[in-house]
Amino acid sequence: MLNESRSGRRARLVLAGLLLVMPVVAYLWVAAYARVSPKVAGFPFFYWWQLLWLVISVVLMGVAYFLVRGAR
Repeated sequence: MLNESRSGRRARLVLAGLLLVMPVVAYLWVAAYARVSPKVAGFPFFYWWQLLWLVISVVLMGVAYFLVRGAR
């Protein structure tokens, strides 16, 4: 993207930052997942929530990486 404007690069960097903040907010919002039910395969919801956000975090970090890489 050689002809991308300065505002376009800034927008990519802002979007990358938002993608990186999402998992932090999800982990710090304890009231959303601090419960035992529902259980999946015998494990409380608390563990499934954290495992799900681990996978989501990896995907979001990968997308943020490519956004930053493309902005440079």
